[in-house]
Amino acid sequence: MKIKQIEKTPFWSVMFAIFLGVFLGTFNMSAVNIALPTFIESFNTSLDSVKWILTGFMLATGAACPLAGYLGEKFSYKKLYLFALIGFTLSSILCAISSNLFLLVTFRVVQGIFSGLIIPTTMTIIYQVIPRKKHAFAISLWSMASMLAPALGPTLSGWLIQYFSWRSIFMVNVPIGIIAIVLIILFIPQYNLSTSNSFDFIGFATVITLSLSILIAFSEGSIWGWSSYKTISLIIVGIISLGLFIARELKVSSPALNIRVFKFTKYTISIIAVSIVTISLYAGTLLTPLFLQNTQHLSALDTGLILFPPSLAMALMMPIVGTLYNRIDPRILIMTGICFIALGSWKMSNLISDTPHSYIIFWMTIRYIGISFSTMPITNSGMSIIPRNLSGHASSINNWLRQVSSSLAIGIFSSLLLTRTEYHVKILDTTNVALNLIQEKAFTMGINDIFFLSTIIVLIGLPLSFMLKKGGNIKELNSKELASKIN
Repeated sequence: MKIKQIEKTPFWSVMFAIFLGVFLGTFNMSAVNIALPTFIESFNTSLDSVKWILTGFMLATGAACPLAGYLGEKFSYKKLYLFALIGFTLSSILCAISSNLFLLVTFRVVQGIFSGLIIPTTMTIIYQVIPRKKHAFAISLWSMASMLAPALGPTLSGWLIQYFSWRSIFMVNVPIGIIAIVLIILFIPQYNLSTSNSFDFIGFATVITLSLSILIAFSEGSIWGWSSYKTISLIIVGIISLGLFIARELKVSSPALNIRVFKFTKYTISIIAVSIVTISLYAGTLLTPLFLQNTQHLSALDTGLILFPPSLAMALMMPIVGTLYNRIDPRILIMTGICFIALGSWKMSNLISDTPHSYIIFWMTIRYIGISFSTMPITNSGMSIIPRNLSGHASSINNWLRQVSSSLAIGIFSSLLLTRTEYHVKILDTTNVALNLIQEKAFTMGINDIFFLSTIIVLIGLPLSFMLKKGGNIKELNSKELASKIN
């Protein structure tokens, strides 16, 4: 695969066009998350049902990621980015006019497909167009865009819900999408890639089956029963699909996902580490709004205002970390970040019904700063070892596994929250205590259990950080070197 080099790339123009698209692609995750209680009330349903507004979106995003590498090589990443952003904007309108939960979930899945194309495509553009010495800073801006959405999402969503309706959460995407589309046309350079030989339909089908079966099994396991035939059957289907997927992708010349990039050890370690951090991240993203609204009975707007400072701190730290990356051993940044996440998660596992909002803001800020210190260094440490020729597949796999991790986190933590809440209701003393107070206390205790679990999960990534030292960057490989590395 040959890439036409672009001698002079306008860094800030390209990054501005990428920034808006990435922001838009991730905004509705946090914006919709805080609206879950509103959806429950509007559609007269349960958390287990409305969680698919989130889970369906993230699953579709993860399912579309494998397509990005193939489509980007065939049509160019600029055209793919433009197509995905147009589709995302139109599907946002469809979400806004949905009349029932089924339609909303359906259009969210469509929206998620386009989001799944936006995220890896923008990352690939950075690694193929931006000069290598600016990769760390460019990825920090890319990460800032994805983190600024959680910073503004809850607050803007809360304000829109309180003064308008949940439909406005989706309509706000439209003007931003139109601006971003214009910027792509003006600023993203057109570069040529060799056309892929064929589309690996079988490989793509196996990876979709793998994603769906595992996600559904873990999200519904607590309802069906972890030993039920449906749960076990789906897990078995997932394992079989994984085996078929690996065998297929190693055999064909034009795989849906070129998993040979896992032969780069540093990249593989970074993928595992970023998946661990992502799972821990979504524990807080899911649980904190539920605690503030269901236990402390705050409005969506007040909840958004409380979550705004931590999320904003996370976003603003990204470019600072990007600057530090070139001056400090990335392992120090990653280890610091993981320790911050663990500390914040542990302190958030001690919530009670009247926990001060200052306590939540402070420890969520510590937690989110930790995410800033860890995610970008982990990502760039792995991607820096990948030849430019393979960056499309590497970024597709990176974002696919990140989205699958997000979906699994939402599904597993939602199921565990229901299970742990039921457990605590049974063991609490209900004598002379109103039932609703018992349920609120049990719900809070269940949230604490999940935060403690996320503390343990993120600490698993600590030993991995020792292996992500700086160095080993590949400038360019000629065809013979590349063949010897990936075959």
